[in-house]
Amino acid sequence: MTQPRIQIRGTTVLPSRRQALTLQTADGQDLVAELALPRSRPPVGTMICVHPLPTEGGMMDSHLFRKAANRLPALADLAVLRFNTRGTQSEHGRSTGEFSHAVQERFDVVAAIEYAEFAELPNPWLVGWSFGTDLTLKYGCDPGVCGAILISPPLRYSTPDDLVVWAESGKPVVALVPEFDDYLRPEAARQRFAAIPQAQVIAVEGAKHLFVGHTERVLDEIVARINPAAYPLPVAYQPTQP
Repeated sequence: MTQPRIQIRGTTVLPSRRQALTLQTADGQDLVAELALPRSRPPVGTMICVHPLPTEGGMMDSHLFRKAANRLPALADLAVLRFNTRGTQSEHGRSTGEFSHAVQERFDVVAAIEYAEFAELPNPWLVGWSFGTDLTLKYGCDPGVCGAILISPPLRYSTPDDLVVWAESGKPVVALVPEFDDYLRPEAARQRFAAIPQAQVIAVEGAKHLFVGHTERVLDEIVARINPAAYPLPVAYQPTQP
């Protein structure tokens, strides 16, 4: 008997395999993390989530990343790796260490990338949000990383030299910029990201920095890069028989 389709809503949690993790950094910190995988198939791509500013409430459970982990393993066959940077707390727990204003967090980003490599997670992309975009630009241009997706990039901690590194790498960079962002709006973003010739700046009409009410658009843009075959995401999910 066919099970009824599940309409995707903000609180929807679709089937996946969840693994609680501890990522150990080169400078001795333990980072709380979680890996969500497709329930019965190997993933075809990997999303490494780098969260917003922890001093303003950013964490691995911030709504876009929580919803990505709840939906994308089932809808797009993605592995979703989330972690709390040093000193950050969420319902999953608190990472050791203290907030370091995008300095020592370099070890946190490297630990996540190294875990993806160790676990043989395929086609890893860094997906940063706000503060996480600065960490991605500063520390994420690793040979094992396929590209970067930047959600609400403020370009607060990253420098022109960081942009040059990405430009010279040739790796794809996609910036999702809210029309009404508090820090960097689309026209200014196009000017700043001109330093990366291959960068694509996508203006999201009506959106603000936290993208409340625009989750589906953000997840669609992510999937379009990491697993284009799953784009666009469906609005409902058909459960399989046990």
